Amino acid sequence: MVSPAVQLWLRSQVEAVETLQFKLMGRDRQILRGYIPTVSIAARRAIYQGLHLSQIQLDGTNIRFNLTQVFKGKPLQLLEPVPVTGQLILRESDLQASLDAPLLSNALTDLLNTFIKSYNRPDQYPPLNESEINWQQITIDGERLTLKGTVTKEATREIPIMIDAGIQMATPQQLRLHPLQIHINAQQPPITLEHFTIDLGSEVDLEELTLTPGQLICRGCIRVIP
Repeated sequence: MVSPAVQLWLRSQVEAVETLQFKLMGRDRQILRGYIPTVSIAARRAIYQGLHLSQIQLDGTNIRFNLTQVFKGKPLQLLEPVPVTGQLILRESDLQASLDAPLLSNALTDLLNTFIKSYNRPDQYPPLNESEINWQQITIDGERLTLKGTVTKEATREIPIMIDAGIQMATPQQLRLHPLQIHINAQQPPITLEHFTIDLGSEVDLEELTLTPGQLICRGCIRVIP
């Protein structure tokens, strides 16, 4: 009874998935107390909140859930944070297909505004909002990522925009963008920032971030908060 509930919960977390495999590991008496020592998950071509993911391999441990409610036909719910380790493979085509997802497009716009604010020239580069930017193309080439789009001004005028950045793992909780250039106005030189750092938060513990032509591989641990 628990296994179908876990499978139903996993499928409810994604909009679509081509293949989904999972395995519960633990003794019956542990599971019947609402505790699962380990769950292994493997998925291909999943879509989560509009984000396209080619391949995912995850292991969740020390999972406590609402067993009493599951027996009554209620959806499975996590009762405590769950540490999840695994590997995620993102292809360039995945990122391209995800650009229309608000979760990604809004995050990119927020990141761009952070770049602009760090440049400290508000007279030249005022902040932009989500409705002004249309992200159109993303390219992974070695350790560099290039993002292109347009900024709509005065309802009809479109200005090309491009972000070109090298990406490395600085610490298990931080990414370093170096070198970083933002082309936002053809009449002015690009914004150039040195060693810009993105904080991923205390719930993240990266072990590997590898960019190869057309593909990104990420391996590490994250705490899933109920």
